[in-house]
Amino acid sequence: MKNDLATESLSASRLAALIRGNEKEILIEWIKELLGTTMQRGGLLKEAELREQARAFLAALRVAVQDSPAGEMQGEAWEEVKHILGQLSRSRALAGFSSSETATFVFSLKQPLFNALRKELRGDGESLAREFWQVTTLLDQLGLYTTEVYQQGREEVISRQQRELLELSTPVVELWEDILALPLVGTLDSNRTQIVMESLLQKIVASGASIAIIDITGVPTVDTLVAQHLLKTIAATRLMGADCIISGIRPQIAQTIVHLGVNLGEVTTKATLADAFEVALERTGAQLARGNGRGTH
Repeated sequence: MKNDLATESLSASRLAALIRGNEKEILIEWIKELLGTTMQRGGLLKEAELREQARAFLAALRVAVQDSPAGEMQGEAWEEVKHILGQLSRSRALAGFSSSETATFVFSLKQPLFNALRKELRGDGESLAREFWQVTTLLDQLGLYTTEVYQQGREEVISRQQRELLELSTPVVELWEDILALPLVGTLDSNRTQIVMESLLQKIVASGASIAIIDITGVPTVDTLVAQHLLKTIAATRLMGADCIISGIRPQIAQTIVHLGVNLGEVTTKATLADAFEVALERTGAQLARGNGRGTH
């Protein structure tokens, strides 16, 4: 075990010395490899940015392996390596690169390092095989690290996009002075309920509206969970000083609500948005005049 650790430490020192003594040549060859793969995705990455990423990573790798056992990415020196790879992986996830294209940044360094090792250990096949195995193991670990960070970045992008789509699918419309409408389309789950509440409450604060119409015409089914979400939204709205009217109560939904034993309390319900709007106008004291197409209030 002690001999294995000594060998690993020696390999790490040799790798650091190899990079330090051939850094310019390794960097030139590595950038050539990168330009042949990454830059095929024209417009997604600038050549100057790619060159700077390669230079910074190679320098950080040299420092990290100087006093570290090969295969162990521990210590403050490795934090810089991980930081560079983390930024690179997240930025490429946002730019539309695939996980394999992102990991290629690390894996493409194998060939330049192998060429440098072959020159240094010419004639010593056993040492060459041992050293290249250590280098391969290390770069594989770093490549897997980029994939993990990339996946996290993609999940963050997907989560943000889902939230933005939900926000777009739950617009709060100002129908009239003091009257807001929130047309719901699709399934109402916990995440969407939170977004609905936030959007509605923010609009109430911004407009000073006293009545909010929640239209569920586009909600396909109402079960106990959906009803609970509606009640939560209504309760939050009332705490902000606004009253709620629910429209879009179809016969089948009315039967379901009764069957479930859901108590909507003093909430006014209407079959259509037009009916709910009429009630809201009465409550606010507004009147619509027929004839010239203009409303007065």
